[in-house]
Amino acid sequence: MADTSSLTLNVYKKGDLKTAIASGDNAQGAVITKLAAGTVVVAGDYVATHTDPTGTLAESDPADVPGFTVPKQKAPAPTNLVVTPTADGATIAAGTTE
Repeated sequence: MADTSSLTLNVYKKGDLKTAIASGDNAQGAVITKLAAGTVVVAGDYVATHTDPTGTLAESDPADVPGFTVPKQKAPAPTNLVVTPTADGATIAAGTTE
């Protein structure tokens, strides 16, 4: 297998191999951003290629990116909880960290 560590990894939307939407290297990856939480990306909606920054090699054939779902992020857990007892229970508030 050829050494691909010096090549650039490019990601394109399917059908548009002119404008890379993300670039990077094999180790760090190419990062796709601005997708809404819960977005389901079907295998092949994006394709990836390798390019040679020295220009010695021509761009590789595209390979389908496997499908994935953008996860929903969790809200941060409450901190500095303050409890004030009442006559029949309590009032619980999240305090500030300032």
